[in-house]
Amino acid sequence: QEKEKQKGETAEESEDERKQEEEEEEEDRTAGLGPLSEQLKVTQLWSTLGDCLTELASNNDTHAVLILQPAVEAFFYLHGLDSSYDKAFRRRNRNTSGSLDMLAESPAPLSVEAVDSVSSLSSGGGGGGGGTSLNMTDLSIDTRKFINFAEQHRVVLNQILRQSTTPLSDGPFQVLVNHTRVLDFDVKRRYFRQELEKIEESNRREDIAIRVKREHVFEESFRELHRRTPEELKSRLYVIFEGEEGQDAGGLLREWYQIIAREIFNPHYALFTTTPGDKVTYICNSFSYVNPNHLDYFKFVGRVIAKAIFDNKYLDCYFSRSFYKHILGQPVSFRDMEAEDYAFYKSMLFLLEHDLEEVGLDNLEFTMEIEEFGMTEVRDLKPGGKNIKVTNANKKEYVKLLSQMKMTGSIRSQIKAFLDGFYDIIPRHLISIFTDTELELLISGLPNIDIDDLKANTEYHKYQSTSLQITWFWRALRSFSQTERANFLQFVTGTSKVPLQGFSALEGMNGVQKFQIHRDDRSTDRLPSAHTCFNQLDLPVYETYDKLRKMLLFAISECPEGFGLA
Repeated sequence: QEKEKQKGETAEESEDERKQEEEEEEEDRTAGLGPLSEQLKVTQLWSTLGDCLTELASNNDTHAVLILQPAVEAFFYLHGLDSSYDKAFRRRNRNTSGSLDMLAESPAPLSVEAVDSVSSLSSGGGGGGGGTSLNMTDLSIDTRKFINFAEQHRVVLNQILRQSTTPLSDGPFQVLVNHTRVLDFDVKRRYFRQELEKIEESNRREDIAIRVKREHVFEESFRELHRRTPEELKSRLYVIFEGEEGQDAGGLLREWYQIIAREIFNPHYALFTTTPGDKVTYICNSFSYVNPNHLDYFKFVGRVIAKAIFDNKYLDCYFSRSFYKHILGQPVSFRDMEAEDYAFYKSMLFLLEHDLEEVGLDNLEFTMEIEEFGMTEVRDLKPGGKNIKVTNANKKEYVKLLSQMKMTGSIRSQIKAFLDGFYDIIPRHLISIFTDTELELLISGLPNIDIDDLKANTEYHKYQSTSLQITWFWRALRSFSQTERANFLQFVTGTSKVPLQGFSALEGMNGVQKFQIHRDDRSTDRLPSAHTCFNQLDLPVYETYDKLRKMLLFAISECPEGFGLA
C-alpha cells in the first residue's frame, strides 16, 4: 500500500511538472508578439497618468487618489505582470516556494552561510528590504519601466494600498510582493500579517499548554517548546503558571513573553552581551560556549522571538543592526561596526582615508584571526586570502570582508542556531521584505517619543537653540508620523528604544550622553548625517524649512546607516 501511495504521489508531481512546462512553452510561443503594453501603444496615456499622480501626491486629502485607482490598477495589470517577469519569478521559486516545511528549513542567509567564503557576501539582500526581489537585469525592459514608475509614485501608491480591501498578494498589485522597497512599513506589515494568517489557517492544530514555575520560566519553557515540531509551534499557546489559579485569556501569555524577553539577556545564560557603542542593544556573546546548552538555547530564543512576531506580541528586546541583518539575510556593512566596536571602526576609516604605504600598512593580507569556542585560528577573508596583499586598489573590499568576518566569524554557530529556530516559525522569504530598522519595530513596536522631553535634553554645537535651522528642525520632527519619529531615533541613536527615565538618561559609548545637534558647514546639498555612538546629528545649514524637512526625511528613510551623502 505504501508503494502504491508513493507511486500516486510521484505521478501527481510529474503531472504538475508537465503542466508547468506546457504553460512555459505557450509563453515562449507568444513571446514573439512582444509585451501587451507595446501592442496597445499606451505610453502617452501612462505619461499623463504619472503627471496626475504627481499632482495628487501633494494633496492633503488621502482619499483623492482613489479617483485614479482604476487607472493605476490597469497600469499594474498591463506592465507588472508581463510574461517574461512572471516566468522568471516562477522558475526562480519552483524549488523554494513549495511546502511551508521547505521554506522553514531553507539555508541560513549569506551573512552566516558564506562565512568560510566571505566574498560571496557581496551578493544577497540589500539595505532596502525585500530580499526576495529579482535583480533588475533579470527583468524585461517593460517590467523595469514599471518598477521605476512605482518608485516615482510610491507616495500615492501606498495611499491606494492602505485603502484597498484586496490582499496585496491577490490583487492587481501582487507584483509588488517581489519589490517591497516601494512599500511603506505599515503596508508591508499588513501584507506580512495576511501571509501569516494563511500559514495559521493551513496549520490548525490543538492549542499548546506551557506549564512553568515563575522562578524557572526560561528553563522550563525551553523544555516545553524545544521538543515541539515547527508545525506545532504555529498553534496557539496558552500559559499555566504552576501554583496559580489564573486562566489564560491572553494576559498570561503576554506576561510570559515579557518575562522571557528579560530572561533572554540574563547574564546567567551568557547568550547575549550589550554593544559597547550604546550599551542598550544586544549582540551574540562570543563566549556563550561556557553554557553547554548554548546552541540549543539560541535556537529556542530564535523560536520565541519569531513566535512573538507570529502572535503579534511585542517584546522589550533590542538588537544591533548587524543582528537584524543576519535575520533578514542581508550582508552586514562596516558602518555597522561603529556601535559594536568603535575603535575597530575608526581604524577601518583610517585605512580607507590614507595611503597604505605612507602609514606603514602595506603588509596586510586578506586574512583575520578569529577566536571561536576558545580556539584561535587564522581564516581567509576570500579564497586564497593569505596569498593576497591588501593594496590601495582593493582596500575597500578588504574593509568590507574584514568587517563582515568580525561581525559573524566568532559567532556564526550562535547565529545559525538562532536562525534555525526563527525560520521554524517564519519563512525566511517572508521576513526578508523588511529593512533592519523595520524589523526592530516589528519585534518591539513603535515607541512613544516625547518631542518636548527630547528637546529639553538636547545639546547644540555651533548652533543656538534659537537658530533658524534648529527652529525648523523641531518643527519638522513634530510634523513626522510615529513611524518616521521612530526612524529618526534609530538614525541618531542606533535603536528605537526610549530610556525608561526619559531622554535625560540616553546612553552613549561613554555613559550618559544627551542628544546632540552639530552644525555641518559643508555643502547644503549634503544629507544630515549621524554618529550613533555619540547620539549625534550633523545638520547642514539649509536655506529653507522645506529643504531641511525633505533632506532629513530622506536621510532617515533611505540612509539608515547614518552617513550623509553629497
